[in-house]
Amino acid sequence: MLLGALALPHLAAAHPRAGHRPAVRTERVGIASYYGSRHQGLRTASGARFNPMALTAASPSLPFGSRVRVTDRRTGRSVVVVINDRLPSFHHRLIDLSVAAARELGILRQGIAWVTLAPAPDNNGA
Repeated sequence: MLLGALALPHLAAAHPRAGHRPAVRTERVGIASYYGSRHQGLRTASGARFNPMALTAASPSLPFGSRVRVTDRRTGRSVVVVINDRLPSFHHRLIDLSVAAARELGILRQGIAWVTLAPAPDNNGA
């Protein structure tokens, strides 16, 4: 869910690697869904414009800029995404993926999947 009109300016300015703490310290298991191209160009909660072809995702709590490996528990397929949006806590999903990330996981047809989230190294291998 995009929070474009509700994005808070101080969140957009937050440094994505503040504190250099891992976004996911242990694996988490839950349901992933994806949000479609109709949101293209709208602002995400981080202030970035939503690009359905980027490997991004929304999370209820993970810090913006976090890199997370999302693995489909049924197929073993995985993708690394960057958190740039928020899900409301009542959404009952672990993560909402961009179209590109959902395509990489192979979940476009079914729309949801049981997934595992795990820490992913940043671009520098840290």
